[in-house]
Amino acid sequence: MKLRRRRQRRVPGINMASIADISFTLLILFLVVTSMDDDKGLTRLLPPLASDMSELPEVTERNVLKIELMADNSLMIQGEKSNLKDVKERVMTFVDNPDNLPDLPEKHAVDIDLLGECMVTDGHVIQLEADSQTEYETYFKVQDAIVAAYRQLRENLAQQRFHTSYAECNEMQREAIRTYYPQRISEVYNTEGGTP
Repeated sequence: MKLRRRRQRRVPGINMASIADISFTLLILFLVVTSMDDDKGLTRLLPPLASDMSELPEVTERNVLKIELMADNSLMIQGEKSNLKDVKERVMTFVDNPDNLPDLPEKHAVDIDLLGECMVTDGHVIQLEADSQTEYETYFKVQDAIVAAYRQLRENLAQQRFHTSYAECNEMQREAIRTYYPQRISEVYNTEGGTP
């Protein structure tokens, strides 16, 4: 009886040279088709740099709503103790001045495209003063409440004038609404208590 000897077969190797090419191609494809989100933050329009301090516009006291954040995270609006729940309503009343009260911002007539002649308080300023010891969370909650007040005012105007939500308005309508309710926020940082 003959014994057959098994012939040892050699297992073919995998060519690894093309793997690197495929990996590199996939990496390029991923970079091309992936969208990168932009960083988001608080949108603020900074005033132009004045070469002479006399060029700065005069703001009357009645046109400024002063919101102060203390080191202990307490809140004061126009010198009165307040809380976070009141910020949105106080800002809305201040910016809109529906009854044209003498202690709220002055109203004057402005001709706005798509809206016609309107009585607006575009000279108002929301002044947010934060102590350097204020917690970030409290600061951002107050910022959110201020922005929510503007958002609500703009939404109400869009519903009233254009019978649609602000988000569904076209760009011309949004520009008209932003002219009616311009977002004017001034930020002041109190560093007397410590370093910012």
